[in-house]
Parts: sequence; structure tokens; C-alpha cells
Amino acid sequence: MPEPEHLGGLIGPALARITAMDENHLDRWIDRARSLRGCACPVRLTGETTRVNAATGELLSHYSTANEPANELLMRCKNRRASRCPSCSEEYRGDTYHLVKAGVVGGDKGVPASVGLHPRAFITLTAPSFGPVHQGPGKDGRSRVCHPRRKGPACFKRHRADDPAIGQPIDHTAYDYVGHVLWHAHTGELWRRFTLYLRNHLASAAGLSRTEFSKRVRISYAKVAEFQARGAVHFHAVIRLDGYTKDPNAWPPPPVWASLDMLTAAVDSAARAVSVTSPEVNGRTWPLVWGEQVDVRPIESFGPDQALTDTAVAGYIAKYATKAAEDTGTLDRRIHDIDHVDMTGVRPHAARLIYTCWRLGNPRLYPQLEDLKLRTWAHMLGFRGHFSTKSRRYSTTLGALRQVRADYAAGRPWDSETFTPPVVEDDSSTLVLTNWRYLGQGLTPGELALASLVTDIGRSTEDAEVAR
Repeated sequence: MPEPEHLGGLIGPALARITAMDENHLDRWIDRARSLRGCACPVRLTGETTRVNAATGELLSHYSTANEPANELLMRCKNRRASRCPSCSEEYRGDTYHLVKAGVVGGDKGVPASVGLHPRAFITLTAPSFGPVHQGPGKDGRSRVCHPRRKGPACFKRHRADDPAIGQPIDHTAYDYVGHVLWHAHTGELWRRFTLYLRNHLASAAGLSRTEFSKRVRISYAKVAEFQARGAVHFHAVIRLDGYTKDPNAWPPPPVWASLDMLTAAVDSAARAVSVTSPEVNGRTWPLVWGEQVDVRPIESFGPDQALTDTAVAGYIAKYATKAAEDTGTLDRRIHDIDHVDMTGVRPHAARLIYTCWRLGNPRLYPQLEDLKLRTWAHMLGFRGHFSTKSRRYSTTLGALRQVRADYAAGRPWDSETFTPPVVEDDSSTLVLTNWRYLGQGLTPGELALASLVTDIGRSTEDAEVAR
């Protein structure tokens, strides 16, 4: 927040702009600012929407920003990255939590509580090694010797948890940067093949053909990607076995022979069987596989002394849905010209991965890699998959959760016992005409100062700057 003596100089021009057309626009702008709920980078739009009865030509409704302050509409950015917008990121995390929890526990979001009795496993698929990197304390928090070796790259230090060296290659000249980037670019295909192999291995374990198995058991999942300190992704997922049905509103239990032990064994064997061959680069191809560490744990227990509760699984997965590669010391925005990007705050290891992506993404030198869009995803170190995905019938959808929120915000609660729903026109007979234009993103310093007086936007923006 600016000093009090500077507030007047900032707010004055903002007030003049807001009230240029109508003095009453100030109250309208304050209402809009509050509706942003702390969004740090609101989107500015101008335009109009008209709804017409297609059969009769009757005008049903019309909205235009011509009646809004400064002829524009401010909308939440809905960015899932915590480094870009803490408020929208927290909303995304909450939605992901409820989506995942509904599929693990049931009894909410239209999913019956009976799914909590289905075979469920929490799995982690890791990246292979592309070269030794510095290691921090173990999972128990105790310090350990980083990388003691008699031959080859070695490090005998005990790195603290906040040591920036953790995750950095011990010898960057021996690190396989090309293999790392190509593996990232193919993780989507690796996951797709894993889901197919999992079905095949389960069918084989049950003594059924794939067709017969698919008519009896449905595999549902929700997963997120987590970037490690070394800049490689892990996949965490909940996998659940359901009975097959054509009813979209039913989640029947699987056959009794589709057990948790069968699921656990099939996940491990399927993950180790998956392999993708990379395109040739400089006369060499890479066999792309999952890492040696394939962790499969029943939802009921995380270990002999620590319970893995349903809500803990949902919270764990949702936490990583709002984090991305920037947590490894890289960038949180796309790169359009590598020569004009400030790499000052980028860690050396991440910078080498970014430059590798940019080099391999040159279509003139490597036309066989053009479909991987490595330059587009250089800021993600070559990873171009979605950070959170789910199968169609796992639980509800993010779209449904957002629609409930929009309905509530519009004064249309879903509780039929306390509210009479309005009459909604038949969508098939309604013609919607829209004309919108993007004006920019973010608030001016004066608008931010004004908004901070009535909302928490200023605090959220400061938090975002700290996160960057």
C-alpha cells in the first residue's frame, strides 16, 4: 500500500475516470471491486450480450458495458497459479479439493456415499533419473549425506531444507537435459498408455478379455502433477474401481473379485510396462518410461502408524493443483522471445532446461519435434499436460462447481426448500448474441489504492508480489 500522503494523488485520477460519465458510477465500481473477492489481476472487458427468443424475435434481456463505469467490466482472472493470483488460486484449490473428495468419500456433489466402500488407491508415478542431483533431508526430516559416492559425481554435504542447491545437478555437464525435456513432452502419452495398460492388466488378472472386463468394471481416477525440486514432474492420483453401468447417475460397486489387492498389483505392473520411444534427436532416441519409484497405497492406511484419511488425500492432491513449474525456480509466464526474457531470478538448472526447450523447439533444426511445441511450453520445462485431470465418471466437474457458485452469486440458491427457482427459458429456443473485446488485465495504481480501502485486493496483490 502507498503511504497515506500519496493516496490522494493516486486515487484522484482514478475517481475522475470512474465518475467521468456519471457520479453514481462510483458506488457501482465499488460493488464490482468487491465482487472480485480479492482477485489480484482482474480482466477488463467491453461489449454486450443480447438474448432473443429465436422463434418470436422477442428481446429477453440485454446487457452492455456502456452503462458500466469507464465503459468496462471487471472479471476475476481465474488463474490457478498461486504465484499469479492468490485469491483465484485458492478458489481453484478449493474446487479441486471438493471434486477429489467427492470421488473418494462420496455423499456429496451428487456422488453416493457408497463409493467410499469401493477399492481405492493413492498412487504416485515418478520421473526417471536424468543425472544425480543434490538431495536435502529425508522424508522424516532428518539430515542426510547428499550423494556419497566413491566413483562419479559425489557430494558429502548435509543440505538444509532451504538450501537452494537441492535439486540442482551435481555435474550439469553430465545431466541429460535433452532426455529430461523429451520425457516432459511425452508425459501425457505416458499417462494415457498407463490407463490403457492398467485396464489390460486388471482384465488379465481377472481372467477376462478386455471387452468383457470393460462391461463389468469401470476405472475412475483424478490426478495432479507436482514439480520436484529437480524440475521433473510426479503424478499423484486417486484410482477407484466401480461397477459398469449405462446410468450416468449411478455408481454401483464393482464385482467382489475386483479387489484392492488386484488394483494395487495391476497399478505397479502396468506402470512398469509403459514405454514410449522419443523422436530421433541428433541420431539418438530415448526410451521414455516412469521412474523406478512407483508408490501404490490403499486409501485406508498410509503406513503402519499413520492413517491416510479420505480428506487428507483430497487435500494433498488439491494442494498441488495450484502450483506449477515456477516453484522449481523457473518462470510463470510463457516465453515469446528468449532474447528478451529476464532470467535473473531463474535457477541455473531451470535455465538450462528452458534453453534446451528453446533450442529443440526450432522447427528448422528439429522439424520432427515441431508437434511437441517445446518453445510454447519452455516456461514449463517442456511439460505440456494439464496439472489436474480426471476421468469422466470420477465425480462432479469443475464446471458444475463454478455454475453453482455463479447461480448463488446471481441470487439463485440451489436449496429448493427455502427458495422458489425462477422460470428459465428453453435454451433451445434462445438465441444469444455476444460482442466482447479484451481491454487488458490488472488494476491501475489508483484503482488498486481505491479498491484496497473497501476490499482485500491490495493485500492479495502484495502477497502475489511476494510469491513472485
